[in-house]
Amino acid sequence: MSRSDATLHAPAFTGRRPILVTGGAGFIGCNLADRLASEGHDVLIYDILARAGVERNLAWLKARHPQKISAAVADIRDEAAIAEAASNASAVFHFAAQVAVTTSLVDPRSDFEVNLTGTLNILEALRRRGASVPLLFASTNKVYGNLPDIDFDVVDDAYVPGDPALRANGIGESRPIDFHTPYGCSKGAADQYVLDYARSFGVPTAVLRMSCIYGPRQMGTEDQGWVAHFLIRALEGRPISIYGDGRQVRDILHVSDAVGAYLAAWRRIGEVGGRAYNIGGGPTNAVSLRQLLAHIETLLGRPVEVAFSDWRAGDQRYYVSDTRAAARDLGLGAIPWREGVAELARWLDAERPRTETAPQVRLARALP
Repeated sequence: MSRSDATLHAPAFTGRRPILVTGGAGFIGCNLADRLASEGHDVLIYDILARAGVERNLAWLKARHPQKISAAVADIRDEAAIAEAASNASAVFHFAAQVAVTTSLVDPRSDFEVNLTGTLNILEALRRRGASVPLLFASTNKVYGNLPDIDFDVVDDAYVPGDPALRANGIGESRPIDFHTPYGCSKGAADQYVLDYARSFGVPTAVLRMSCIYGPRQMGTEDQGWVAHFLIRALEGRPISIYGDGRQVRDILHVSDAVGAYLAAWRRIGEVGGRAYNIGGGPTNAVSLRQLLAHIETLLGRPVEVAFSDWRAGDQRYYVSDTRAAARDLGLGAIPWREGVAELARWLDAERPRTETAPQVRLARALP
């Protein structure tokens, strides 16, 4: 949907103050909206519905919570539309974004407009209201760049830092930010604007710098949502492309744990406002691409075809969040990654269309 096609549908909440979730039809946004609606909150989804599959997420939300979910189908770059959506919001969770590094390299201007101008539109709408409406912002581990100063060893098909403290705890919030790629620049600049609006204007904001989030309702692609993408390709019996050597490591976090952290930040905004937190699975949920593929093969009971290509721009050989601050202040937990990936495999397989050539897969390893 182009910007000129965007339309704003009036919310259904007469006389009530909904929680606004931008990008609410996306993977994390719809899981958060579902939790909020389940707790009895009215939720306004603001989404342009540009990504394949998100219409299904919105339909799922409306079917589950017909009296609690309303939708504004509009572009985050539309200043008037987002101001209208935010005009009566009691809180804002901001997930709407251009999410792929590869796309930002092809079209850096659109990446800038969506990620930075879109965020500024929301901040300005809240500043002008002057009503101390909390804003929780979805940032990224890419704000720390590609970590060129860290020396790595290779252990069990995975890069690990040579520094024992870094290996034990991961990357902390005190790490200097270092934006790489247009995506890193746009998200990193938006991250800093969100923090500064707390300092300069008193808007109650918090930033969550996410590592790799996975779980049900994730429509993973090669460019974003790699855990789900690997599973989808493996379930379909199609080859998986690996950029680099596959030993790059990420800490993966189940979406239910990420949603819990966002809700805690909102409820504790008086204590955590103006701060940034690294949100991921932490060292106990750090996994390399090769290790994940091995687990998928165990789940399916058969090999997975893999093709290797050159490294992609800005890719980090290692990123693991130091989650100690988030665990202390937000109660961040982490479902063990093998259990969470098995659960996601079952959900994805159940959601796949059934044909003669794509029957349901009987996973070799049951959930614990």
